[in-house]
Amino acid sequence: MPRSNRFRSSLIAAAIFAVLSLPVVAVAAASEPRPVEVAAGDLVEAVETLARQFGINAIYRAEQLRGLQTDGVSGVLGSREAFEKLLEGTALHVTEEDGSVLISLPDDSAGAPDRAPGAARGDASTLDAVVVTASSRLGRLGFDAPTPTTVLSAEDLSIGGRPNVAAALNDLPYFRAGVSPQTTGTNTDAGSAPVDLRALGVNRTLVLIDGRRFSSTNDLNTIPTVLVRSVDIVTGGASAAWGSGAVSGVVNIAIDRTFTGTKLGAQYGVSDRGDANERRFEAALGKELFGGRGHVVLGAEFLDNDGLVPRSRRENVSGWATLPDGEGRFVLTHDVSIADAAYGGLILTGALAGQEFNPDGTLSDFQFGRVVGTSMVGGNGPRTDDFSPLMTPQRRYSAMGTAYFDLTDSTRLTLDVRHSRMYNDYPWFGDHNRGAGRLTIGADNAFLPAPVRDALVEAGESSFQMGRYNSDFAYARIDFQRKTTEATLAIDGDLGQDWRWKSYYTHGEYRQDMRNPGFLLRDNYARAVDSVLSPTTGQPVCRVALTDPTTDCVPINLFGSGSPSAAAIDYVTGTPSQDTLIKLDAGGLSLQGDPWALPAGDVSVALGIEARREWQQTTAGALDTVGAFRTFSHSSMSGAFRVKEAFGEILVPIVRDVPGFNKLEVNAAARISDYDTTGSIWSWKAGATNEFLPGFRARATRSRDIRSANLTELFTTALTGFNGVADPVTGQNVTALVIGGGNPDLTPEKADTTTFGLAWTPAFTEGLDISIDYFDITINDVIISLGVQEVVNRCFRGNQVLCGRITRDADNNIEMIRSTPVNLAEYKTDGIDAEVLYTFPAEKLVSSASGSFQWRTLATWVDDLTTDDGEVKLGYVGSQGSAFIGPGIPRLRVMNNIAYRGDRFGANLRARYISAGKYNRAVDIVNNDIGSYTYFDLGLNARIASFTGSDLEIYANINNLFDKAPPASSGFSAYYDVMGRYYAIGARLRF
Repeated sequence: MPRSNRFRSSLIAAAIFAVLSLPVVAVAAASEPRPVEVAAGDLVEAVETLARQFGINAIYRAEQLRGLQTDGVSGVLGSREAFEKLLEGTALHVTEEDGSVLISLPDDSAGAPDRAPGAARGDASTLDAVVVTASSRLGRLGFDAPTPTTVLSAEDLSIGGRPNVAAALNDLPYFRAGVSPQTTGTNTDAGSAPVDLRALGVNRTLVLIDGRRFSSTNDLNTIPTVLVRSVDIVTGGASAAWGSGAVSGVVNIAIDRTFTGTKLGAQYGVSDRGDANERRFEAALGKELFGGRGHVVLGAEFLDNDGLVPRSRRENVSGWATLPDGEGRFVLTHDVSIADAAYGGLILTGALAGQEFNPDGTLSDFQFGRVVGTSMVGGNGPRTDDFSPLMTPQRRYSAMGTAYFDLTDSTRLTLDVRHSRMYNDYPWFGDHNRGAGRLTIGADNAFLPAPVRDALVEAGESSFQMGRYNSDFAYARIDFQRKTTEATLAIDGDLGQDWRWKSYYTHGEYRQDMRNPGFLLRDNYARAVDSVLSPTTGQPVCRVALTDPTTDCVPINLFGSGSPSAAAIDYVTGTPSQDTLIKLDAGGLSLQGDPWALPAGDVSVALGIEARREWQQTTAGALDTVGAFRTFSHSSMSGAFRVKEAFGEILVPIVRDVPGFNKLEVNAAARISDYDTTGSIWSWKAGATNEFLPGFRARATRSRDIRSANLTELFTTALTGFNGVADPVTGQNVTALVIGGGNPDLTPEKADTTTFGLAWTPAFTEGLDISIDYFDITINDVIISLGVQEVVNRCFRGNQVLCGRITRDADNNIEMIRSTPVNLAEYKTDGIDAEVLYTFPAEKLVSSASGSFQWRTLATWVDDLTTDDGEVKLGYVGSQGSAFIGPGIPRLRVMNNIAYRGDRFGANLRARYISAGKYNRAVDIVNNDIGSYTYFDLGLNARIASFTGSDLEIYANINNLFDKAPPASSGFSAYYDVMGRYYAIGARLRF
């Protein structure tokens, strides 16, 4: 079928699917009924509580509400009805506009919140609530935004009890969990939690806190979840509004700055197999200050997760490798181990070849399986999976404080301070003697057992080659910590009735200290291995001691597992180290207002300037700097860039209340960014929305988005690790040293993004919302760090530039791969997002029931995801077995969630669907197919209201309810659950 017809058919099918399915995470219509409960008391606190329960913004003047009391509200109500009941007995009234609730006095101009009549000049007052959304500088939310936007409440994020915001977002079909505890077990990204929209890379998803950039390289582990009020996600380009990096979209974290009271939480989790224990604690405190003119909120959380160490704890993802079948194809094969090394040493040449050293130094026959290159199927060879982690352990804390003070009736000062620390220490990967690194042992070696020496003499051999798996003395650990400290000072204010200005300055510092004890020192190891018996003492000494009696060399016994002495281990191993400091300084000034009134409504405008400086200094250890280590070392680097920017955005209402054009608006934005590294570059956006019929809206945008290379891509040269790769040249599966790093010659990316879609809130069914959006993103001069397998595959297909990044030994086997960022010609993806949400009172099913049901579905269908460097075009849709085979993504992912919310009890059942695909589309694998997968998650909660003056909630979650096993060899997959069934139980107390 031609691609255009296939795409058209798939588009129709996806549209029908979206309408017939029902979603996961969407923006609830403001009018939908839901169970609410707000206690009697202070009206300001009650309004904020009710707004949180509906997941919407409440805009008001605090001085109009301050000092007033409410009788509270409870029941299954729509938002407007609930707020009206809450305000009964006051002179305030409620209006709804653009997904927000406006509360004001009847004589306020145009219904907008304003200063209370008769208030004395100089009285403390609170400014309007500020709506910060990721889709625009003009505060448009959800279905009304021209760019598709999804808003998640704190309640949405809590489904599944995930350890951080990133993990919760990765459950959504938009995101690819390419950097997670599951995919970072053997690299230096371990413990970080960025997000990746559209599988376009974490560097193309811009993450903000209340509309501002923050330090820590977009790591969401650094933000205490207890203070997150909501998250809004723009699934389209937004560089014109927010600057470089917003190519695939924006994730904006909204902080709960008005929380009042105290809340405490604790959670414990454990897998069905009794491992991967997790402990989590959180606390928040909020208090009004200075008679209402100020407010302070403090929050902190601590998490300790044991992870899964080693990988062999899960047999279905351990011991797998891609091996050649002898006929030009590959096979995913189980029970694979190393064939050219043994734990105590394997003799590879000569008369004794095929024998291994036992722990006592004697020899026995090595049990070979079916040997394929340097690997084998079966046998008793060593395996990295018996040592390295499947899920990296996590230990961290994070804290944040935010406070504001109203300097005048129209000016507010805000201060944020944030600090976090991520730290851990666990097995990483080993420094072994295999391949080109095999040992040559002389017959005069001081530790060689006499029977072995005699056998060599009898065979007329003076030496032999030995492969050794050095897990007993040279299996390195990763000992790291990452600290982030940041402060932001902001001053906002009003200019008359129509304008609002905002300014801020942020300084943040991100520190990473890494130690990797256990790597072999090249020269020391060579001297220690070459040992002889001293002609004077008869004791083992290093051969070098015969000519240099001042040497500190300590000879090492390698014959048998556990044979090296502590002194020898200390002499031959060292600790690669690296200390990194990254500083962020950012500031901005913006102006937003409604300067003109047209017949169709007010024109909204936002203008501003911003400046940012990012600086990085990385210092490697002294031994790293002189190249002392045999296989691994860190590198030093330093670099910085500055950027100055100016932007503008405008929204113009064109037609209103005309048949076919109930509300037609156009939106445009532009930004000029001047980098001191790459010069000036423009980004822009143009969009429109229209309501054709009541509740039936269309939206479309076209944008030019940009991304300049970041510090890591420009300057870093310190990422090193080992990965298995299938070599199509030799037909062998090998373990290669991989060196990542920076490229100072990178040029900026330019992306063209088109989105268009429909949103429908049908009048005939209350509580139903439907949306469907098409996206098309094409990135030119794309900056991408290729996966190691991808470098090999592209070289094999003819890309000579990438062939230059591969080093082979004398036998043409791959030894090393440089996987540094490069500018490729084009990166393209397109597809469809669909959301459906239906909320209805429980009494529709059972007349006597209270509470409400909510059925949600979110789906993403991907038509195309390709890279094209002008020589090789590779597609990644359906390549979903491993995060190391490029930006693979399933063709279809769907999440369904049905939830019951009652006055006291609640429950939710979630299904996560992943369509069928391939382990790796780029390699001809016999058993390449992966069937479709559906995971089920169950959640239960119970609320105990008025418990000694507090609100207590107890909850439990079961993820992967039916303990569905992952596909073969998917241990590094970004999509499949390798943990198995997982239980979590917790409690939240608020007072």
